[in-house]
Amino acid sequence: MEAELAALAGSGAATLIGLMVTDSWTQVKERLTRFFVGKHAAEDLLLDLEISRGEVMAACDAGDGGMAADVEAQWRLRLRRLLLSDPVTAAELLRLLGALDSELRSPRTNTVRNVVSGGVQFGPVIQSGRISGLAFHTPPAPPLKEHAIHPEEKG
Repeated sequence: MEAELAALAGSGAATLIGLMVTDSWTQVKERLTRFFVGKHAAEDLLLDLEISRGEVMAACDAGDGGMAADVEAQWRLRLRRLLLSDPVTAAELLRLLGALDSELRSPRTNTVRNVVSGGVQFGPVIQSGRISGLAFHTPPAPPLKEHAIHPEEKG
C-alpha cells in the first residue's frame, strides 16, 4: 500500500510541477488550495505554491532541470506524508488529478481583445502572459549639436 501511495504522490507532484508553467495555473492553484484546505493553512499553502512556481519558472528560463526536479521532489514528499497520514486523501487526490487531466486535454477557446490607446505608438506593442528572451534594439540617439563657443570660453 505504501508503494502505491508513493507512486500517487509522485504522479501528483509531477502533475503539479508541470502545471506551474501553464496558462491554467490560476485555476489549478485554486483547486489545489481547496484540496489542501483543512489539512494545512491556506495562506501558507498559497505562499508555498507561489514560491515553488517562481523557482520552477526560473529553472525553466535558465534551463536548469535539476532545480525543477528538486521542487518536484519537495512536493512529492509533502504529498506522500499527507497521503500516509490520511489514506482517504488518496481518493481525493486521484479525483483531482483526473479532473485536472481532463481539463487540460479539453480545448479552450479564448478571446483576446487588444486596445492600444494614448496617441501614436512609435514602438512595438505586445500583449502576452509571459515573454522571455526578448530584446528590443533602439537606434542610437542623434549626436548632440555642438554649442557655439563664446569668446570668453576660449582659452
